[in-house]
Amino acid sequence: MENRIPDYSNVIQIEDADQSRKFIANVFMWMFVALGISSIAAYSFASSPVLLELLFDATTRQPTLLFYVVMFSPLAFVLLIRFGLNRISYIGLSLLFVAYSVATGISLSFILLVYTSSSVLGVFLTSSVVFGVMAVAGYTTKTDLTKFGSLMIMLLVGIIIASLINMFMHSSGLDMLISYVGVAVFVGLTAYDVQKLKRIGAGLEYGDASAKKMALMGGLTLYLDFINLFLMLLRIFGRRK
Repeated sequence: MENRIPDYSNVIQIEDADQSRKFIANVFMWMFVALGISSIAAYSFASSPVLLELLFDATTRQPTLLFYVVMFSPLAFVLLIRFGLNRISYIGLSLLFVAYSVATGISLSFILLVYTSSSVLGVFLTSSVVFGVMAVAGYTTKTDLTKFGSLMIMLLVGIIIASLINMFMHSSGLDMLISYVGVAVFVGLTAYDVQKLKRIGAGLEYGDASAKKMALMGGLTLYLDFINLFLMLLRIFGRRK
């Protein structure tokens, strides 16, 4: 499961619908850029034996150093972007975001080796529809989703703990339960995050961060919501080769 940081503390709300729409447009622009970069990286490595040899030794078939870098670097990138928000320039954060998208794409290339292309495509399209519906719902609803979002975050913590435990138990039943709960959680978090981003875009300040930096952070949050929703659905509906 990809790392997710739904943190927007120290904010002050000022209602401005037009400003909010522009902000949300920038947020989704960053999200689509990240998805595009990750998709290209994933396909490139999955379809190229030469690139795969950078991750697995051709003779021993053991993971290389790059494999471990790719597996663990996304977390490092997310933490660096999060804690460097007010310290790193917008250009610097943009480059980190692109690097994160590439690393995540490479790490996801393995799903194209495990699952059939048709099932991956089908789950991706399903994830897109579900994500889009919940994003619209979160943007248009008048209901305050703050308490609902807090519940989703608590469930997310539970999923992370259960996933760590299942790494040792290897229970297929628990793994399937985690997947179903995970789908529900990330469906809910999508609506919650879009509503929160709409409010931020209406004129919220985030410490010393500029609106451009906040849009990038918002794109990162929605990107992680989508990726995790996709992975959870793939674990349920994906067909292995």
